[in-house]
Amino acid sequence: MAQLAILREEIPIPEGIDVIIADEVTVKGSKGQLSRKFNHRSIQITKEDNNVVVEVKFPKKRDKAMLGTIKSHINNMMVGLTDGFTYHMKIVYAHFPMTVKAAGDKVVIENFLGEKYPRTAKILGDTKVQIKGEEVTVTGISKEDVGQTMANLEQATKIRGRDPRVFQDGIYLVSKE
Repeated sequence: MAQLAILREEIPIPEGIDVIIADEVTVKGSKGQLSRKFNHRSIQITKEDNNVVVEVKFPKKRDKAMLGTIKSHINNMMVGLTDGFTYHMKIVYAHFPMTVKAAGDKVVIENFLGEKYPRTAKILGDTKVQIKGEEVTVTGISKEDVGQTMANLEQATKIRGRDPRVFQDGIYLVSKE
């Protein structure tokens, strides 16, 4: 009898993290809870001992790629609940002093390049935005929400119609943790 070709990846579950696998993968920790549904026909996700096992039988090239992607998503959920994700950004202006305020689920940017109307950037999920002087800190437990919130801030201050070498105003990413 021929041996089955199985590609298998194991993700160790850290201390203090609980993983529940049903229709979706739910990861619970001291900082909160994250859930995500993975719809891929040939990939099975199970829990064995203190590991999450992601496997596929007779993998094709696309299945191998999806296996790595799902493994990374589950690992990022666990890292987010143990350590969290933090992005540091900086407010840069030379011509007009802009005012940045976090209000509810939006960040309001006023007086950007002397514009009359404020620009807004959406804050996703449970992400928190703190503004101290010219430093903006974006923190949260979901890597996707924190990264998209940071991208929304950069996109809200994107300069159109002016020379970007002269007008370098905006909110820019400085570092990730």
